[in-house]
Amino acid sequence: MKQLVKLELYKIFRRPRTYIAFGVIAAVTLIIEAALYADGNSFIQFALASVTEQFDLQGNIINGYLVTYIVLQSLIVNIPLLVALVAGDAIAGEANNGTLRLLLTKPITRAKLVWAKFLASVVYTLLLLLWLAIVSLGLSLLIFGTGDLINMKSDAMVLLLKDDVPWRYLAAFGFAALAMTSVAALSVLLSVFAENSIGPIVSTMGVILFFTIITNLGLPSFEVIKPYLMTTHMIAWKGFFNDPVPYGAILKSALVLTAYIFGFVLTTIIVFSKKDIKT
Repeated sequence: MKQLVKLELYKIFRRPRTYIAFGVIAAVTLIIEAALYADGNSFIQFALASVTEQFDLQGNIINGYLVTYIVLQSLIVNIPLLVALVAGDAIAGEANNGTLRLLLTKPITRAKLVWAKFLASVVYTLLLLLWLAIVSLGLSLLIFGTGDLINMKSDAMVLLLKDDVPWRYLAAFGFAALAMTSVAALSVLLSVFAENSIGPIVSTMGVILFFTIITNLGLPSFEVIKPYLMTTHMIAWKGFFNDPVPYGAILKSALVLTAYIFGFVLTTIIVFSKKDIKT
């Protein structure tokens, strides 16, 4: 299995499209950081206008922790597309290149092949999030320094002391890894049904977009199914920036996402085991 995963990783990182995601993350992050460096004070004055009328806020408000949170809010909804760029090509890419039938002549089971492709996609996803952490948190702290984190919510303001913030980002990125792994599992599943990678990529984003709309609309008729949608639980990373942290809700979301991951992978194995490979 280890050799299979290495082979799949080699296939992933020899394709130019793999590096598009890293470039997009770096570009968007740098643009946001540059904009906040130039106009951060006016942005904060506007965002905290109602608060500053009642409280006197001192210190380094535009700090690396706040900038990183703004970057994550802006980028996290687009990460699934970047994950799907590679995971959606896992099996469909082989079919498109005409190498899938040849690959199955090797002494490996179809189940092992699915697991290898999924695990390679997970490694790519983790590296993508590590890169996001470096260019967002690491670079923002270098440019803006540290300070207390002000988390403005729709109905409240949460002030987190700077010594209490680092572990929250570590936990948030860890949860984001689980959420994006569920996206990778979905993309690999959809790639079984396609003969080229475009279909799984578009389908993955279609599913995520559809579920996100249902999650955010707040209509009474959708409230019944919202607890079961993966997109409802993918944003649970924000809970680590609440005080107190809703550990129960976060654990529930983690279990739901884990169930989705294994459900998608097992379904992929079942479908792929019965698939008639013609090319």
